Amino acid sequence: MQGFPRARNLEYADPRYPCMNQRFVSEILPPPELPGDSPCFLFRGNRLAVRRLEAGAAVPRAAELDLARLAPLRRQYLGRADGLPCFSFELNQLEPAGLELAELRGLWGALPEEEFWLAGRAFQIMDWDRTHQFCGRCGTPTQPKAEERAKLCPACGHFSFPRVAPAIIVAVVREGKILLARARRFPTTMYSVIAGFVDPGESLEECAHREVREEVGVAIRALSYFGSQPWPFPHSLMVAFTAEHAGGEIAIDDKEIMDAGWYSPDRLPRIPDRISVARRLIDWFVEVHGQTAAGR
Repeated sequence: MQGFPRARNLEYADPRYPCMNQRFVSEILPPPELPGDSPCFLFRGNRLAVRRLEAGAAVPRAAELDLARLAPLRRQYLGRADGLPCFSFELNQLEPAGLELAELRGLWGALPEEEFWLAGRAFQIMDWDRTHQFCGRCGTPTQPKAEERAKLCPACGHFSFPRVAPAIIVAVVREGKILLARARRFPTTMYSVIAGFVDPGESLEECAHREVREEVGVAIRALSYFGSQPWPFPHSLMVAFTAEHAGGEIAIDDKEIMDAGWYSPDRLPRIPDRISVARRLIDWFVEVHGQTAAGR
């Protein structure tokens, strides 16, 4: 068997992939005033208020909003993007004038990439704030900590921090073919690499071995870190790996997985959009193994 090519960590600066805003600096203490050109991420439920443009969409700036009329339930300071303070706001039932409420995931490709990923950060912090108004241990109203992004219960001293759910995602390769599966949760006939959430007390590496074994029945080896990506749907952190097939034949679990198979670079099924690290893994496979196949 030909040696397994080492994964190349594709940085977010690669123009083919979504780009986190490298110019954003997270901060805790808000400024005394909100400049008129500051981006404002307004959420009602799970939907973000945006201004539709001829080509795409944009997050409104503070000067465009009548925040007194909107009367947000809560606001959260995020930090600074290009030096401008950024806030998220939780709205009640009042419709923002001249704006459209849209599901965040559906705004991929409409919002500028930097704003899209910053909106994802804003949603996670806003959602954590609204779901942690009371202590999960004793029910007392919580108080924000001034020096860090955390909530403190004044009665029992319990701390809570923004929730992040780590998950692994792994591209398994066997003799120039990649393992792709169709999950029951997929709304279309899309296929992707294997992914799953990390269990308590489990390492990322243990999770990768377990998820592949549970979902498709094969063993893996040569696990190699590839990259990571925040995934604000609603609060995951995807940690990506590549791996070799070590043994066993595909036997789907028939619970989460509907179908799975080995696919060559020139015969891929429908795969995820470029928004996800799953696509980065598949593109890496095509880049490396497509060249290998062409050179034979």
